[in-house]
Amino acid sequence: MGFDRSLALASSALTALVPLSILLGAVWGNFAHYDVADRVIQRYHLTGAGAKAVSSLFSPAEETSASLGVFGVAFLMISMLSFARAAQRLFEQTWELKPLSVRNTRNGLWWILTLGGYVVATTWLSTLRDGSALGLTALACGVLVTAAFLVWSGRILSARRISWPDLLPFGVTGTVLTAAYSVGATIYMPHLFNSSAARYGVVGAVFAMISALFAAMLVLVASAALGREVRDELSRIHQGHRPSDHEVRRQWDTLVEQSRSRWRTVREQVSHHRTKGSNH
Repeated sequence: MGFDRSLALASSALTALVPLSILLGAVWGNFAHYDVADRVIQRYHLTGAGAKAVSSLFSPAEETSASLGVFGVAFLMISMLSFARAAQRLFEQTWELKPLSVRNTRNGLWWILTLGGYVVATTWLSTLRDGSALGLTALACGVLVTAAFLVWSGRILSARRISWPDLLPFGVTGTVLTAAYSVGATIYMPHLFNSSAARYGVVGAVFAMISALFAAMLVLVASAALGREVRDELSRIHQGHRPSDHEVRRQWDTLVEQSRSRWRTVREQVSHHRTKGSNH
């Protein structure tokens, strides 16, 4: 379920964010020096085939207009709203809310604007992380911005049916997991982009992007599930509900037995492969 939801979110994000990034890069380029391809390359320290593929993907061809027609605007809005509804369904399913679908379109539009502001803010803060003192301040501000955006996302996409206190564990969990993902992405993304681009060209950059988005959406889904569980557990503790000592012992024994069973299965599989390899 979590993998399916993450894949659906990643697919919606790809079809929505890539065209929007190209459009915003072309528009901002008329007022200031801003290149989406350069930002991606610098963010993940891409070189060689990976950097070339990203430049080809995000940079518009020479002597072409960046203006959008009516159908282009319509497609972009449909893609963005589809991504917003996919994120909306995540919160509705996690918190067991009644689906609102297109009836929550106005909140979806507000969330899209907030998402754009979040991307701009985090991009600007990332450029300030070179200095020591200023870099630590920018990092702390980035953590707070991420937590606030996650909590606000749950609030607005649920049509304010989830309270602020119920969303705080999700915001904290999501911020921690997002920070861990960011570190892992910085280490692994250059290899992924370069190897995919070297094998498939520009299409390889798309494959790498969908992989990165899938991992990011998996973090989001896991954060929502963990945040809901933490909030429920805190509510039970606050109400004075706690399992009996016998129930805690029973659950612990079950966990230990399951761990031992899985360990025995792994040992048997390893022993079988070793025996099979020695026979050959």
